[in-house]
Amino acid sequence: MNPEFEIGPVRIGGGRLFLIAGPCVIESETHVRTMADAIQRITADLDVPYIFKASWDKANRTSITSFRGPGLIEGTAILRRLAEATGLPVLTDVHEPGHCEIAAEGADVLQIPAFLCRQTDLLLAAGRTGRAVNVKKGQFVAPWDMRHAVEKVATTGNPRVFLTERGATFGYNNLVVDMRSLAIMRAFAPVVFDATHSVQIPSGANGVSGGQPEFIPLLARAAVAAGIDGLFLEVHDNPAQAKSDGANALDLRNLRPLLETLLAIHQAAAVPVPAS
Repeated sequence: MNPEFEIGPVRIGGGRLFLIAGPCVIESETHVRTMADAIQRITADLDVPYIFKASWDKANRTSITSFRGPGLIEGTAILRRLAEATGLPVLTDVHEPGHCEIAAEGADVLQIPAFLCRQTDLLLAAGRTGRAVNVKKGQFVAPWDMRHAVEKVATTGNPRVFLTERGATFGYNNLVVDMRSLAIMRAFAPVVFDATHSVQIPSGANGVSGGQPEFIPLLARAAVAAGIDGLFLEVHDNPAQAKSDGANALDLRNLRPLLETLLAIHQAAAVPVPAS
């Protein structure tokens, strides 16, 4: 069964394509507000339901010297103020069970990073907050096995869980997207496609992750045609200067034309949700 539910004004799984977008990490309160306002203007013009995303800590960085973010307390406060000012639902990552209750004070969606998608205690702690839970499919997990992650969250009495595809590990410093996984997982949960992390080249640029952002539109078009509920994009107004994942981020200038194309594909494809 592919349940439908709401996150504020955004309906998940109802057949309308929604967007999760924002910078990889909170670089400053001013920057996340600038990005949220800019993306919100575009999505409002195009009538695309929108959830803002940014991480308060990037715990899985290649180098010990890489920027991680403002931390849990300050980051949660920044996200809470942003949500109050803009009215947008907000998504952020959690890495340990003890993070969940605090992060839930500032976020409407708690995201389980791909490398942690099998961590039972983390999934249960996120579910118990009552917030919606986005579980990123591990690069090492078969799509059908993600049912277990959904079931773990559901045992807390929280049915508001969805899954995000972000590519599978294939050899060294590379990710490949199996579009079949979208239909497989969509049979038991709403599915989002992460078009920016899917073009990442993990640890492939001398101590930091590289990327191939020129392929973001191609993969996004394919995923929307295959049938998804939402799209995940890390968006930055100056990717070359981004403090995290700039190599695979979508330039803000390219967001509107990409969304216009994707909406046309979504309308033309109208792919039904598979029966479970």
